[in-house]
Amino acid sequence: MLFSGLHLLFTYKCNFECDHCFVYSHPHAKGVMRISDVREILNEADKLGNVKWIYFEGGEPFLYYQAMLWGLREAKRRGLRTGIVTNSYWAISVEDAREWLRPISEIGVDDLSISDDFYHYSETEENLTKYAHEAAMELGMPVGTIAIEDPKKHLKEMKWKGKPVVAGSVQFKGRAVEKLTEGLPRRPWTELNECPDEDFTNPGRVHIDPFGYVHLCQGIALGNMKKTPLHELVAAYDPNTHPICAPLLKGGPAELVRKYDVEHEEGYIDECHLCYSARLELRDRFPEILAPDGVYGV
Repeated sequence: MLFSGLHLLFTYKCNFECDHCFVYSHPHAKGVMRISDVREILNEADKLGNVKWIYFEGGEPFLYYQAMLWGLREAKRRGLRTGIVTNSYWAISVEDAREWLRPISEIGVDDLSISDDFYHYSETEENLTKYAHEAAMELGMPVGTIAIEDPKKHLKEMKWKGKPVVAGSVQFKGRAVEKLTEGLPRRPWTELNECPDEDFTNPGRVHIDPFGYVHLCQGIALGNMKKTPLHELVAAYDPNTHPICAPLLKGGPAELVRKYDVEHEEGYIDECHLCYSARLELRDRFPEILAPDGVYGV
């Protein structure tokens, strides 16, 4: 497994509590990385040898600004490319945003991704992302936006099949299953026989959270690097024997249901919806793989 990116779920805490959030972030969520955690992850990246990118995500990484700066600086010192994903809560004006971004600009970040959609800022709210974007442009920083579409606005009729589909970018796992599934069209669970979003055989990146879990997909752990060093977890990983990845590779979420005889409904919105629902039922059997609790709303 030669992934090139380590995406740090730097904290599960966020000042927002978005309906689409698939890691259940909220203002009272537990879990934040210490500088020592970031140092250990970077040490492991050095041992792996193939890591090129370090991303700081969340939750909202700007909530722990100084530790994030330390991580960006240290990653850059080691020759790694860096990125940040943020909701721009801190950009209350262009002038303020410049002061937040200037130290990052001086370190030299390679990608700044700003969440800009109605889940974060409604049409009646002041949209702070425009201030962050303008300030980043003034500082010469590479900046882009992440927009999650409302799936209810993207129902289309597939006349050639005679059934509706969802054409949006919400991933139906985590809080999205709780908040956004009502009224959406569903497909027979037996049709959901592949994972369209993750390559479990050769993933391009993994996520690491504050508790040490190494996620192949959020909520599906390779293991815990606080118990076993990351480079050892990677060396030992066999997708064809992993209790969750193996059935997903064989026949998608439908095979996960069949293999473990999971109770299920007749229809689900998409593969993520069935996979997440099945994993909820399997957590007691695989507590160290389907983890941590917070990603499952516990």
